[in-house]
Amino acid sequence: MGDLGFAIPSYYLYVVFFTTGLAIGSFLNVCIYRLPLGLSIVRPASHCPKCDKPIAFWQNIPIFSYIVLRGKCYYCGQRISLRYPFVELLNGVFYAFAFHRFGLTYYSLFYVVLLSALIVITFIDIDHQIIPDVITIPGVVIGLVAASVILPDLYGYGGVLGFTWSVVGLLVGGGIFYVIAVVSKGGMGGGDIKLMAMLGAMFGWKYVLMTIFIGSLTGSIYGLALMVFKGKDRKTKVPFGPFLAAASVVALFYGRDMLMLYLGLSD
Repeated sequence: MGDLGFAIPSYYLYVVFFTTGLAIGSFLNVCIYRLPLGLSIVRPASHCPKCDKPIAFWQNIPIFSYIVLRGKCYYCGQRISLRYPFVELLNGVFYAFAFHRFGLTYYSLFYVVLLSALIVITFIDIDHQIIPDVITIPGVVIGLVAASVILPDLYGYGGVLGFTWSVVGLLVGGGIFYVIAVVSKGGMGGGDIKLMAMLGAMFGWKYVLMTIFIGSLTGSIYGLALMVFKGKDRKTKVPFGPFLAAASVVALFYGRDMLMLYLGLSD
């Protein structure tokens, strides 16, 4: 279901997905920097933030340019954050693994876009403690449409998720976090609510519940570690988006295996 309908050697497609992910990862770095500042992600072209010199094509080749330039601007010597090649590499690995997991299908192409969006959300939330509406709100609409046409029921791999279950996932994901926000009187941000609504629309209710469970567990462990080892208290603000994003990646790639294991152990 969802096969694109032509045969290409798998080893070639791994390379294609990986290198495409690297190239798009370079653009993600632009989004991570500019979106929170309200800047265009198209213009001006990439440039050094210190000396403002435009970055030439050969200086912008994913990972390779960072190594050749030794992590510094070619013109002024300004240090380039290690995050830049890390984001490129992470996106490349995600793309290759999406192909490995789902094959050459319409929904694997959809999921690589989602994975890129989650990377952008993660690092913006780390830097600014916000999750951009420009990603999540259109993501909800796109998720509802895609679930009606191409997105699979991840639990069964046996058909399209469907509009109804997409709406249920949206309400479960966004609704749970909305209730938490009301009860905690602002303890949960609106960006997290919209993120979970988006993921619910794309995953359905089973996988969005799994995402909430894994994200909450890992986020709680991290918070406790901060209190024990860093002397932080409960009032310390910790961006929750990265934990939800990471949990959604785990659910996307391994959710069915985890559910089947759980059901097998509970028999």
